[in-house]
Amino acid sequence: MNRTTLSLIACTTALAAVTAFAALDTPAASGADPATAAAELPVERTSLLCPAPSSSDIADTSYTSFTPVTKGTASGGKAQLQAATEQSADGTSGSKKGAGKKPAAPVLTPKTPGTPATGDTSGADTPAQVGTADGKYAPGWTVQETTEVVAGTGRGLQGVNCTAPDTEFWFPGASTAADRTDYVHLTNPEDSAAVVDIELYGKDGAIKSSVPDGFTIPPHGSEPILLSTLTDERQTDLTVHVSVRSGRVGAAVQALDDKVGGDWLAAADDPSAGLVLPGIPKDATDVRLIAFTPGDADADLKIRLASPDGLITPAGNETLHVKAGMTTAADLGDVTRGEAGSLVLTPTDQSVPVVAALRVVRGKGAKQETAFIPATAPVGKRATSADNRGKTSTLSLTAPTATSTVRVTASAGSEGGAPVTKTYTVKSGTTLDVPALTPSGLQGTYALTVEPVSGGPLYASRTLTSTAAGVPAFTIQTLPTDRGLVSVPRTTEDLSLLQK
Repeated sequence: MNRTTLSLIACTTALAAVTAFAALDTPAASGADPATAAAELPVERTSLLCPAPSSSDIADTSYTSFTPVTKGTASGGKAQLQAATEQSADGTSGSKKGAGKKPAAPVLTPKTPGTPATGDTSGADTPAQVGTADGKYAPGWTVQETTEVVAGTGRGLQGVNCTAPDTEFWFPGASTAADRTDYVHLTNPEDSAAVVDIELYGKDGAIKSSVPDGFTIPPHGSEPILLSTLTDERQTDLTVHVSVRSGRVGAAVQALDDKVGGDWLAAADDPSAGLVLPGIPKDATDVRLIAFTPGDADADLKIRLASPDGLITPAGNETLHVKAGMTTAADLGDVTRGEAGSLVLTPTDQSVPVVAALRVVRGKGAKQETAFIPATAPVGKRATSADNRGKTSTLSLTAPTATSTVRVTASAGSEGGAPVTKTYTVKSGTTLDVPALTPSGLQGTYALTVEPVSGGPLYASRTLTSTAAGVPAFTIQTLPTDRGLVSVPRTTEDLSLLQK
């Protein structure tokens, strides 16, 4: 998936302006061209999309917004999260509801960077949300949607990071099995309709869709597409490919099970020869790996678990052969065996791009719950988990190839408390579950911000847990880079002379 949190207009304008100025520079005496160097500046505008949370009348949903404090930002700006249907073509609210009708209030409006903002809704009629942030609120802006459903299909804790609009998404781990009800939620933030294709791939390859001409998502609209209406085939493991012919959308799969709860399946990282799936809970009772290669060549992957003590190979699951164009799955059982762990997939021979995800189950018998871990990009410079609740949050850090030093900050609480920062060392080939790091004098929810300081690439995820009627409910969100900074060419020329 080609993720971006920077407004294309803002980015194009900024780059054009800087490039125009830099073109007036002359090469340095050493022969190096200063225009080829790049500076990293905070993004100026960000958009995020949150899917409609639930069709259950007994669903309770919370939204948590957080922007890390970032040096170099403008002093002004604002952010808000509002129902998609409240957005108008001119960027104001209410025009879609008819003249004279007062628009609905935003579900949340952040007050200041560095402190979370929260909002709550309930019931089955909560719409998809469109979020925008600019100025000091834009760099690294993160919004978490968390829903509790106490009974019925998909009961448990369902969570998803609201994502930027894009044009391509991969979802290994979906299903059309009899006990699954899976929807692809598509949200269009633009002023014109989006045309979207949905392709399904099962164990035998591509599955013919009953809707070959794609879907039209109206401007500022959102549509849940039930996967079982696209095919008569019942497949336990599917890979869903969402591609956009026109416009941009946000996409996420809501995977609901009649017996073992459910959760949101976020898009996997772009197809790659090597993948990391971080943060398998140490008490996971069943883990299933689903993989797919979109190319013409088969992939052979070496499976290893990054444990607290180093990389180990799961007995009986040393490798996985993924046939080209076919979805392949492997049952790994209780692979973590009571310890923190992350899955690391590497090619055994030739490099073939692959997408992958894990379906993770906690609990036993009738008291089971499900969550998903898609392969994810590394943290990069910074990543944030917005919705954390004291001892019910676990941050998992993985350094698959080289030791990494990382700074973790627990923000101020949404209703009070002071930030706390600690530095951790994650040894090469290991996973570290960070013990509960909370703000001093915490009141409300808080954010966790992860910033690598030195060493190799770092991967992260956050697990949020709760218990209802004895069911170990949980949800897992991976933490790729927040893309709060953008690279622009440097210039050393004194441009004040151009004004004379």
